[in-house]
Amino acid sequence: MELPRDHHQQQPHHHHHQEDPSKLSEPPTTCAKCGDPTCFPPPPDLSANPSYIPIRFPAVNLPNPPTNTKEAIIRTPVPKPQKVDLISPPYHFTAPSKIIHSQDDIVRFHSSPFFHNFTGFIVSLSESIKSRKLSDPYHVSSTIEVIISILQTLSDYVDEILPAPQSARYGNVAYRTWHERMSSDAESFMLKFLRLDLHGAPVELVPYFTDSFGNSSRIDYGTGHETNFAAWLYCLARLGIVTEEDYPALVARVFVKYMDLMRKLQYTYSLEPAGSHGVWGLDDYHFLPFIFGSSQLIDHKYMKPKSIHNEDILENFSSEYLYLSCIVFVKKAKKGLFAEHSPLLDDISGVPTWNKMNSGLLKMYKVEVLEKVPIMQHFLFGSIIKWI
Repeated sequence: MELPRDHHQQQPHHHHHQEDPSKLSEPPTTCAKCGDPTCFPPPPDLSANPSYIPIRFPAVNLPNPPTNTKEAIIRTPVPKPQKVDLISPPYHFTAPSKIIHSQDDIVRFHSSPFFHNFTGFIVSLSESIKSRKLSDPYHVSSTIEVIISILQTLSDYVDEILPAPQSARYGNVAYRTWHERMSSDAESFMLKFLRLDLHGAPVELVPYFTDSFGNSSRIDYGTGHETNFAAWLYCLARLGIVTEEDYPALVARVFVKYMDLMRKLQYTYSLEPAGSHGVWGLDDYHFLPFIFGSSQLIDHKYMKPKSIHNEDILENFSSEYLYLSCIVFVKKAKKGLFAEHSPLLDDISGVPTWNKMNSGLLKMYKVEVLEKVPIMQHFLFGSIIKWI
């Protein structure tokens, strides 16, 4: 995926050669069309915006090492799928802890086999749903059915725990009641699908699970919590609880159910975006559904990335494709012109193919989520996902 053009550069060009005497002392700017001086100020300095706002340019003759995130995304190799490394007994489960505190820690983690295996798992999930609709038939194991029922139970809790009356835009305190109930039941949830030889695993699985639904103190949710849910699924794969045969259902059934729950939580309790990039991000809360959704649309005969601007397509197909579902959700959640409140999503709609889109989003996820200390400082390490 080519990285999107600077949104400001998409505006129509106007030039005016009559100079204002009050501005003669300012350095003249030059008209890009004719080369004459203009009285308009130069384009704004984008360095004040989040550093990953990309500018489209060829990935050749770049400085080494990358000096900013835009170059880092371009130069990052597309992550490859990997088979999950299974854990063999004897097991030594331990309560996972936070270890990442600096960029040096990020570098160490990214050089470890566990990091490559985890990212390879995410790519494998993406590939498992390639060119498939959500309504397609999938193998749904008894374990998958139990996980879906757990997520439904958590959704039922939302119906039972009504939001508290308050005037604040974000952070309804009733969410803390929901989170406490979810956390107190988490161990019993795990025991519903664990084999007898894995009944010591909840001490390690529960923290990943409970961190998947947001933070009860800050009443917020973001891509770090979403990554914890992916880590929880990865732990289940390492323990052999789910297999490659389950991967399509993990996306089309489990992850979709998780997304539905998170959107319900976001609306009901007004969860604040955690570390959101605001207008310059893909979405205030999520990243992975854009990856999985773009994979679904690879090689589609009619729909291209630019199809997100077709309201008929969004209305008729958003229930089948995660990417379109995300676009519909963003349009409902945000007011105004799409190009103004979501310039990055608007810009990458110009990518020619879904395959390039998927590759670019995988690279962006690695750089924008898995390499960011403010996100990964909350990531947990134990005996299943080891530090090094």
